[in-house]
Amino acid sequence: MKTLLEFLREFREFNLCFYRYAQKRLRQFWYWFEAKKDILVGFLMMKRGANQRPFLHSSFIVLVTIGVLMAPAVANSYPTVAAAQLADYTPPSAVLTSFDDSETFTQISEKPRDSIESYKVQAGDTLARIADRYNVSVDSIKWINTDNIKDDDKLTIGVEIAIPPVTGVVVKVKKGETIYSLAKKYKVDAQNIVNYPFNDYTDLDTFALAAGQTLVIPDGVQPEAPNPSFAPPLIAQAGTGTPRSGSGQFMWPTQGVITQRPVSYHMAVDIANNALPPILAADSGTVVLRKELKYDYGKHIIIDHGNGYQTLYGHMSEIYVQVGQNVTKGAVIGKMGSTGRSTGPHLHFEVHKGGVLLNPLNFLQ
Repeated sequence: MKTLLEFLREFREFNLCFYRYAQKRLRQFWYWFEAKKDILVGFLMMKRGANQRPFLHSSFIVLVTIGVLMAPAVANSYPTVAAAQLADYTPPSAVLTSFDDSETFTQISEKPRDSIESYKVQAGDTLARIADRYNVSVDSIKWINTDNIKDDDKLTIGVEIAIPPVTGVVVKVKKGETIYSLAKKYKVDAQNIVNYPFNDYTDLDTFALAAGQTLVIPDGVQPEAPNPSFAPPLIAQAGTGTPRSGSGQFMWPTQGVITQRPVSYHMAVDIANNALPPILAADSGTVVLRKELKYDYGKHIIIDHGNGYQTLYGHMSEIYVQVGQNVTKGAVIGKMGSTGRSTGPHLHFEVHKGGVLLNPLNFLQ
């Protein structure tokens, strides 16, 4: 009996040694094969595939053999989990809390249109309804359809009209025109034209244009049309009373001219003024972020209004508040400037809710 046990033990040790030896030899063969396979491939190419089938079959056998020999080692390194264990698994409470206690805010992503669309006028259509459907202004549709839309704004059923991709002007570039001359003509900043991602240029470094090409000028207006502007009332710096939570209705944060309205790729309003007027808190709240960068928003702050809304004020030249400071609606929080990614003095104003950018013009009074 003892002799049989010794035999079985020696046989098991022999098998283990043989397994390790074979594993080592196969590994050495594999390294040698990787180094020499280019010669074999060249030989097969010379034979124009005559030995392709035997090569594939032998390679498959080698791979299967390696898999069988390596399976025990892989199984020991990566143990499996029984189904019963998974059934009893409970996620950590911190993970559950982070999802269950937070407010979910969903926004459907709007893909910006990259070209002019054609629309056939239907019974009951009005310019306002069509403009609202395509999220552009009525004037933008009128400007691109001067032949089909008369001064009385009446539409003819069955007539096809062009719909611009964004609010603004669509022009055919004439010889000698540049983005700078067109920006001046249509009363926008040249940066607005460059920001539109679907405009083409003959030279991406100088933004040169080709005569006859179609160019979209976001927020551009015809020369005879007035440039949109606003004049919010002058509000003195707020007193020392206890700040209240925001109302959700925001006052204009500064005075100036709107140089860019909210669009899909720039969900903010830019207000420019070379006089560098003060920046006011659009609503009561607490300063939760203050940064001074040489890029992006430059010197900027974020105010949390305690009702789910936050507002961002970017490109300021001076900031007068600190993180944690309470401010009331109309309090002076800084001064307009041109810091960060900016081509001139202006305020970049954003409204957030639940981490989602909203159209500020829907809230400003």
